[in-house]
Amino acid sequence: MNRKLVLGFLISMMPVLALAQGKALIGPEAGDKEFVLSGTGSSQNDLDTLTFGILGGLGWYYNRNLEFGVRQGVNYADVPNDGDNVWNGSTRGFVDWHFIATERARPFIGASLGGVYGERIDDSGFAGLEAGIKYFVRPKTFILGAAEYQYFFNNLSDVDDAFDDGAFVYTVGIGYLF
Repeated sequence: MNRKLVLGFLISMMPVLALAQGKALIGPEAGDKEFVLSGTGSSQNDLDTLTFGILGGLGWYYNRNLEFGVRQGVNYADVPNDGDNVWNGSTRGFVDWHFIATERARPFIGASLGGVYGERIDDSGFAGLEAGIKYFVRPKTFILGAAEYQYFFNNLSDVDDAFDDGAFVYTVGIGYLF
């Protein structure tokens, strides 16, 4: 067979093959899992104590919008007027609802429930409300920014009074869907 004829045929079929592959879906699909690694910072509601840490998260998408998961954080704080360094951790479950703003931008709102523990702090539960955005730089890879307000309680009777004594948590990170 003539090589030029075969080469001409293959070149002419390239647009057809490209269209047949379709466009890669950007963002999550139902059943996707998510891994996130972030840097975090938090402050008391009066901004007098700052904490920095690392946060890892693992999530699962029920559909393109609804995600369930768990996050684990390790934090460091330099306590003012004390001179001591303090380490603590937090573990929480979360649920987030993602909006499809553009092809790559996914703002979200959500809630979390978990616990905080560590040196020189009372082990306690917390609940939080959060909002943020995930921006997909590749079809399954994103950067994110989020803010959360957490309020702490030792038992259910403390929940009503705890909201005013909460803390803000800020997160910037990178994530991957698999």
